[in-house]
Amino acid sequence: ERRASPNTADAYRRDLAAFFAFLSDHLGGAPTLDDLQSLTPADFRSYLARRANEGLARTSVARSMSTLRNFFRFLDRTGKVHNPAIDAVRTPKIPASVPKALTPEDALAAVKAAAEMQDEPWLAKRDMAIMLLLYGCGLRIAEALDLNRGQAPFGEALMVMGKGGKERLVPVLPVVRHAAAAYLKLCPHDVPATGPLFLGVRGGRLNQRIIRAQMQTLREALGLPSTATPHALRHSFATHLL
Repeated sequence: ERRASPNTADAYRRDLAAFFAFLSDHLGGAPTLDDLQSLTPADFRSYLARRANEGLARTSVARSMSTLRNFFRFLDRTGKVHNPAIDAVRTPKIPASVPKALTPEDALAAVKAAAEMQDEPWLAKRDMAIMLLLYGCGLRIAEALDLNRGQAPFGEALMVMGKGGKERLVPVLPVVRHAAAAYLKLCPHDVPATGPLFLGVRGGRLNQRIIRAQMQTLREALGLPSTATPHALRHSFATHLL
């Protein structure tokens, strides 16, 4: 219904699995619908305490509670369980934080250094094109890596599928278009229009972990702060644009 991203759906599944594992231990057996209806605020607080004691970050504990609220609302809406006790439990407060933007100099240094880290010319062009999509177009890393070959070479604008399946039209700077064209010219893999634009060494769709690991290496090499993540390049784009 909400068209949540696969990562969000996976997080919800993990949260619910952890909750039912807790209940099985807490109640001495697999919980029934009657058990769910009989849970008290103290039971929910015990679950939150267990998660916190496991070393879970406050943000993750808060997300776990949000997952449970949505789950119990679903059970109530479908007539399976009515238990208002969960509404009496407070969600841990999370300090507001926004990813810090890099300076224009650091952002450009990261883009250039990403290409210099690769020995293979086509991989160097690939990484520069990706970094420029993050910094030059404000794309999320998932949005950049979800692009297909048929969407390139880019024109003056690019249609991007964002969170919740929402589309938006993104202006594309000439430097970004040139970087993508340079990558395509050297890419050794023949991919159909419906195939991935950015490829790994073996020809499959590039995994986010590769770019995140590369950004960590860049942070150490350039002396950038720990807040210099791929997503920080997106915020840098917005900040420098303003």
